[in-house]
Amino acid sequence: MRPISLALAALLLTVLLHAPGSVDAFSADEALDDSVLEARALKLHDELRCPVCVGQAISDSNAELARDLRRLVRERIAGGDSDAAVLDFLSARYGDFVLLRPPVKPANYVLWFGPAIVFVGGAGGLWLFLLRRRRRAGESAPAPLSEDERKQVESLSRDDFG
Repeated sequence: MRPISLALAALLLTVLLHAPGSVDAFSADEALDDSVLEARALKLHDELRCPVCVGQAISDSNAELARDLRRLVRERIAGGDSDAAVLDFLSARYGDFVLLRPPVKPANYVLWFGPAIVFVGGAGGLWLFLLRRRRRAGESAPAPLSEDERKQVESLSRDDFG
């Protein structure tokens, strides 16, 4: 067997052996029997953040806690809770951090309005900096040369270049 063929066969074998481990975080044994309830659960999974993973929804996470949260969401939906009740329950239990879209309330104002405040403050600071720099440039402009100074410069120029 040629070396290139051997390398390709090894690569193919590696890909095939690792493929089962890279399947989606959701497994079929977690699914609800009712398709309407399952659709609600999947929608909620996309609205909840995994507390273990950074910025990842529980629908995409392989963490054990994310699996537990998916199971808990399905149990609460199967128990008759509304979507809002499930989100409220998890928010009360884990804090607003668990919500991918936290509510607008005083405790979360920094999350919602912080970036805009920083942007406006930075733009205002840059504007003030440029305004002061322009004023200083105008103040520190050299005074025009007097007639004697101009003659002296011309004589020095002629001496150097003439």
